[in-house]
Amino acid sequence: MLHSMTRTFALLTLLALLAACGGQTTPAAAPESSPTAEAPAVDAPASDAPTKTAAAAESGAAVTGQRTFVIAPDASKATYLASEEFFAGALDKLGIAAGLGDVVGSTQEIEGQLQLNLDDLSAPLGENTFTVKMNTFTTDQSNRDKWIRENGPRFNDYPLATFTATSVEGAPATYTEGDEVSFQLAGDLTVREITQPVTFDVTASLSGDTLTGVATTQLKMSDFGIDPPSFANTLTVADEFGIEVQIVAKAQ
Repeated sequence: MLHSMTRTFALLTLLALLAACGGQTTPAAAPESSPTAEAPAVDAPASDAPTKTAAAAESGAAVTGQRTFVIAPDASKATYLASEEFFAGALDKLGIAAGLGDVVGSTQEIEGQLQLNLDDLSAPLGENTFTVKMNTFTTDQSNRDKWIRENGPRFNDYPLATFTATSVEGAPATYTEGDEVSFQLAGDLTVREITQPVTFDVTASLSGDTLTGVATTQLKMSDFGIDPPSFANTLTVADEFGIEVQIVAKAQ
């Protein structure tokens, strides 16, 4: 399910494409009225040269070519949010009080990259595939996590969810570095060998060569061949669930 998170990564990359790039600054010529004045020659240290990103921001020129952004798993996280209701019998079986509650499962086992053609943002996306290890999600109940991996969805048998981004919608025509923008990332999500079209709502920003953002979407377990858990006198789980992916991606 959480593979959908991967989509957000691609969206973030779009922002980088819109970043500006600039040229070098030409030193001013000496005035004609002072032909004898000689400006001292000073070799500027290499460390003082403007970076490509800084020059881009100053000049407002468009970045060109194809760039690749790779997800940093140690700084990213995929989360699923489900709604469950425990019945009175759950107190005897599991020691859990009856009532409605939210389940939050998360993992940092995310991999993927986004390639964009900065010369033509309308061109087909490059290689933009992301994966999440479904059998590494953890919640506040180890029994729940074990059941999800070994029974029900059986994520130990189908560990990978894969999202392939196909298009970006609603991205701004221009971008100022540091601004937060919103857009949608559409693509195909495969869970348990079942593929469905999915669209993520994304908010993202670009700082230097680092893209950060959050992507969210709503899905149904039944769309991926998963029966929502339901145990007599114990609990039921809603079919609809949410996915949130917090992404940090680095330019390569």
